[in-house]
Amino acid sequence: MPRRFPRLAMGALCLVLAMPATAQWTQPQWDSAAGLPSLASGNSQAASGEEFRLGRAWLRQFRARAPQWQDPIAQHYVESMVSRLLPHSGLGGSQPLVTLVDSRQLNAFAVPGGIIGVNAGLFAFAEEEAAMISVLAHELGHLSQRHYARGQARTEQTQVPAMAAMLAGMLIAAAGGGEAGIGVAMGSQAAFIQDQLAYSRRFEQEADRIGLEAMAEAGYDPQAMVRMFRAMQRMVSLQGGNPPEFLLTHPVTESRISDTQDRAGQLAAISPRDDTLQYHLVRARALLAIHKHDPQQAINQLAQDDVPGAARRYLDALLEARRGDTDAALATLDALARQEPDLSLLPASAAEVAFDAGRFDDATERSRQLLRLIPGYLPATLVLGEALLQSDADAAWRVLRELAEQRHEDPQVFTLLAQAAGRSGREAWGHLARAERLQLDGRITDAIRQLEVARQVAEREGDVGAAARIEQRREAFIGYRETLEKF
Repeated sequence: MPRRFPRLAMGALCLVLAMPATAQWTQPQWDSAAGLPSLASGNSQAASGEEFRLGRAWLRQFRARAPQWQDPIAQHYVESMVSRLLPHSGLGGSQPLVTLVDSRQLNAFAVPGGIIGVNAGLFAFAEEEAAMISVLAHELGHLSQRHYARGQARTEQTQVPAMAAMLAGMLIAAAGGGEAGIGVAMGSQAAFIQDQLAYSRRFEQEADRIGLEAMAEAGYDPQAMVRMFRAMQRMVSLQGGNPPEFLLTHPVTESRISDTQDRAGQLAAISPRDDTLQYHLVRARALLAIHKHDPQQAINQLAQDDVPGAARRYLDALLEARRGDTDAALATLDALARQEPDLSLLPASAAEVAFDAGRFDDATERSRQLLRLIPGYLPATLVLGEALLQSDADAAWRVLRELAEQRHEDPQVFTLLAQAAGRSGREAWGHLARAERLQLDGRITDAIRQLEVARQVAEREGDVGAAARIEQRREAFIGYRETLEKF
């Protein structure tokens, strides 16, 4: 069962929810010498680059302490929805990092540096796609309105320590430290936090306004945000006043709901989108992740909700695969794919089922067929890389190295890349990929040790290219460690 995240102090998240609207960020390529990237915008405030670096350091620490929901299909879906909202949120040209959390708690969050976190529990709670979109739009609104940077504007010299303290407190609380996390956040920064809490209500209203406008422009019903708030209120009353994590950091009052309803009533979705089957399929995956030890609960929840029959059949297929009835699962998924030829997650799910059943040739063929239609599609590329590891490690290396160049903040990619490097005789590169995985998980000291092993292997093998790359990354990792030490 996923760990239950303890409560955060009300208002804490409001203090860590921003980066400059004009800022863009670059990300280091697998073959670059860059360290934790700085914001590319030349006219950004100096603290904005530090926000970015601290935010990425926070993400590494978060990965080390919080349960991750590793589901490439859900990951691709959320990233696609964020990308759809970005041009309408004042963040066009930037690409936030999405991290999925294996928690049944209803929550989502945004952190400076362009990080969006989504709990699996958000999918379980949101019965319609527009409701889930409303939460993403709200979080992007916090980022685009520079709420953290604006709250810090009058105390520029204290921005970095204040942010580090708040991020550290949020990290400890989110990872299981409970009141200790709140204590870190509230200790030496108590006066600063008290000064900033006055802004929280206005910031929430601004994030609602930006979110509503982004939803309408992206084709989603703005009234879904109102319905989501109302559903949260009902949840609180049914649970005896125990609010979900989202309401602890984004308190919803009746006046706020009324204001949101008034604003939503003045907007209309441009080119309205219907509730998509794709969302209900991803939601089925989320329910199965939440109820992994009691799948019947996932079945029961879908049965009581008004969802398309295809979503129930999809969940049945995933459960058939878990029970070892691979043929039946593939037959159902293939039939659904024929009925819904535009839904790439259906053949991707079939490729996953084939791989998990040890049918590596089938998984390879299914993945390649899908990638011919949708080049670069993450779920299919990962399955292809894993399947090729069983039969052609050199081909797997080529596939996964290209993917690592595109997704240099994805720990799962570097885990597979390390395996592909080792099995294809690229020992030094394998150690380097393991070092990258370690630093992405916040284990920077272990990562530096792994780089030393990689250096020794590269020198022994006479691999000049690997040795040069390892030295570049060593310098970058030392910079990472300095940033992580702020926590």
